[in-house]
Amino acid sequence: MKGNDTMKLFLGCGGILLVGLLIVAMIGVRSYNRMVTMNEGIDAQWAEVENQLKRRNDLIPNLVETVKGYAAHEKEIFTDIAEARSKLAGAGSVKETAAADGAMQSALSRLLVIVERYPDLKADRQFIALQSQLEGTENRITVARGRYNESVRAFNVIVKRIPGRFFAAIFGFGPREFFEVPEAEQAVPKVDFGTNK
Repeated sequence: MKGNDTMKLFLGCGGILLVGLLIVAMIGVRSYNRMVTMNEGIDAQWAEVENQLKRRNDLIPNLVETVKGYAAHEKEIFTDIAEARSKLAGAGSVKETAAADGAMQSALSRLLVIVERYPDLKADRQFIALQSQLEGTENRITVARGRYNESVRAFNVIVKRIPGRFFAAIFGFGPREFFEVPEAEQAVPKVDFGTNK
């Protein structure tokens, strides 16, 4: 009888252990699938951010050429915009893209302040249309960036909380980077309203 009781105890413990392992495996599979889905969602949101940044980059040469016709002597701003476009096009990471985007926003802000000096330019139909398209694109960038950051936030919560933290480590998932403009790029641009000579 004792041997039979030992066997039952052994089988019972083995059964409990097997059920426990199955539960852990099911939670692991569910966690893995959720992380993959969320990770792909973040990549899709990032692609939308890049798409809108490219759209803005494509508008800028037309805007610059229109302004050049009226304010050809404002060479520094045109150089700054060209450099910012180049950095944005060559950005390889979220952090680099955010920094380049901040530089672009700063240069565009300075350009639009310069436009205030030229009433004829502000009335130019082509400039008005380009400015309207740029404003719409800026709004789209803001929405896309917000959606991307929300996707990153939700994913990061999953991979930092238990049990997701353990499964994230096992499956090689880590927190994703937010699209935040560096503080240095958030500064309000200095604008000189001095007279043109």
